[in-house]
Amino acid sequence: MKETNLQKIKKTDIVVGIPSHNESDTISNVVKQIDKGLQKYFPNKKAVIINVDNNSPDNTKKVFLKTETITPKIYISTPESILGKGNNILNLFKKMKSLDAEAGMIIDADINNCSPEWVRCLLSPVFSGHDFVAPIYSRNEYDGSITNNICYPVLFGLLGFNIRQPIGGDMGFSARLCEHWLKQKWTKQVLQYGIDIFMTTRAIEGGYKICQADLGIKSHKPSAPKLGPMFMQVTETLFKNLSKNKKLWLKRIEETTLPTICKIKKTTSPQKLAVDYKLLKERALFEFSLHHETLKKCLTPNNYRKIEKMFFKDKKLNIDMGSWTKIMYDMFYAYDTSRQKQKIIRTLRPLYFARIVSFIKKTLEKNHEESEYLIRQQAHAFYKNRNYLLKKYK
Repeated sequence: MKETNLQKIKKTDIVVGIPSHNESDTISNVVKQIDKGLQKYFPNKKAVIINVDNNSPDNTKKVFLKTETITPKIYISTPESILGKGNNILNLFKKMKSLDAEAGMIIDADINNCSPEWVRCLLSPVFSGHDFVAPIYSRNEYDGSITNNICYPVLFGLLGFNIRQPIGGDMGFSARLCEHWLKQKWTKQVLQYGIDIFMTTRAIEGGYKICQADLGIKSHKPSAPKLGPMFMQVTETLFKNLSKNKKLWLKRIEETTLPTICKIKKTTSPQKLAVDYKLLKERALFEFSLHHETLKKCLTPNNYRKIEKMFFKDKKLNIDMGSWTKIMYDMFYAYDTSRQKQKIIRTLRPLYFARIVSFIKKTLEKNHEESEYLIRQQAHAFYKNRNYLLKKYK
């Protein structure tokens, strides 16, 4: 860990972390907005802004340190060969502990529209007794497909927590929750993109006091459906945490309604997002051809027959909400009872892409509010049908 602490900060009340990798074009504005928020809403608290970086070659460090602020700044980087958002967050937590801070906050470096009010909304609940402040955003319905189709519905379905953005990236948290996170086992997936779902599930499992803050519109470098490692890292982290904590969900549970402590008025519409529908469909069909034998073992016979016909005969991908609920629960059970866990996650990918394709087709003529309603309805379907999974363990 390489550190630049020009003002020799050794103690603070608030730590605001900005994880980054090649964000020189956006980080300066994020820093300015955080600084304004800290000065306006927490003038009597000592604070520090920390850029936790992956040794970005694009001058992120230089831009961060040269941005004029009243709040002191610290730059911390992983070694040259070490990447991963989780590695950045781990460095942040360690530094927060050494600075003996009361409250922490994280804002992603690629946010285009964060405001001083975000600082108020994410930190004020911590000082009033909450341990974890999860964000709510108004975002394009095709932005955050892993959130909408996996993390949000599965967490709601099994744990009963209606956390709309469990991997949102922008959050507030207490010192005691930071300590709890540091005591957990950090897998290689958690040190990469698995970090956000790790933080959320560990906060739930630890019984910490959680609320949400409505931050309004989120405008950033959008996470359109990724074909790379993010799906694997996030999904495996979620499945692994749930698999190891069955006592929390292998029983009847009530829905936990979380308070929304703070709300920022929406003044614009969610950003537009182009999705490559054709590529997603091609990828789904191709990967299904690679993994259909494994899927046959993972899904119930009835579920597999429907999927096989869809992929091999009709070539028309249409995984509806009810089918997706059963597929996800089948695949989680297969993961939980298999030794080849990464293979199971990889095998889920074509069905995940097919679910996105199906959702796009269903919502092409719908507005944002109607699409958001369907996303929330899907999460409720996971909760309503959770016994489909629980029966497998009897």
